[in-house]
Amino acid sequence: MISRCEPTLDGRRDRGETGFTLIEILVVLAILGLALALIVGYKPPWSSTLGLRAAASEIAAGLREARSEAVLSNRSVRLDLDLDTRRYQVGGGPVRQLPSQLSLALLTVNGEQRDRRAGGILFNPDGSSTGGRISITDGNRAMAVGVDWLTGRVSVADDR
Repeated sequence: MISRCEPTLDGRRDRGETGFTLIEILVVLAILGLALALIVGYKPPWSSTLGLRAAASEIAAGLREARSEAVLSNRSVRLDLDLDTRRYQVGGGPVRQLPSQLSLALLTVNGEQRDRRAGGILFNPDGSSTGGRISITDGNRAMAVGVDWLTGRVSVADDR
């Protein structure tokens, strides 16, 4: 079989050779390496506003979970809160940790406030609760997670 080399527009013969040169491959690898170094080394800074809102939402979700579990299982369920270590637990579930940049305060009935460092909010099978308020601060801003004692409704608001 005889192959013919057809001339190209610039007069050179096409030899069927395609591909990349070594320099082109090295340039692409260098660019990819630089991009990878930037992505791996990036750590977003702690945003106090976002961290505060996320913690308030997380606690509110835990309170709603405790209320739902109490209604569904027809037994009382408590959200326990440790103010010093910033940990909380819903019923017998896993212990959850909040960011160390935050401080917590709990306002609830005397029977649920075990001491100055720990307490909880109890939800009854009918959806009602002992009620209370959890204040979360980051030094500059504050948010409050409230629980209505009659309905067990959980709300989140800026605490100014």
